[in-house]
Amino acid sequence: MGMNMKNLLNQIIKFGIVGLFCFFIDIGITTGFANLLGVHYLFSKFLGFVISSVVNYLLSIKFVFTKKKEMDQKKEFIVFLILSAFGLAINEIVMFLCIDVIYKNNATLQRLVADSLMVPIGTFVATGVVMVYNFISRKLFLERK
Repeated sequence: MGMNMKNLLNQIIKFGIVGLFCFFIDIGITTGFANLLGVHYLFSKFLGFVISSVVNYLLSIKFVFTKKKEMDQKKEFIVFLILSAFGLAINEIVMFLCIDVIYKNNATLQRLVADSLMVPIGTFVATGVVMVYNFISRKLFLERK
């Protein structure tokens, strides 16, 4: 395996570890607010996503991606926020599709899966979709070439 391939693999592993840690923050906040405090699941998802994204940004800059030298931190954070806004939109759409479109219109699924489980399940599905988007977009826009 070439050095570049080894570096990429190492980076993907670090990205995965940071992502997993932030996933637990996201699912904890989202599920806690929705199921324990009765906050609407889309707003709960918004809170979970925003908090876990800030943690993810700080950890990614420190441990995963080599910084672009020519980009100052304010500009870098603005790029991160723009990329995250798209990630948030994808998250909210996937949550809505999982809960309001698929779950609420499928009697069999409703019998098989408890209502309260749909928030963590939706969060899990949304995270999987957004993880791919995050890695590609951050690699393209935030990493030093």
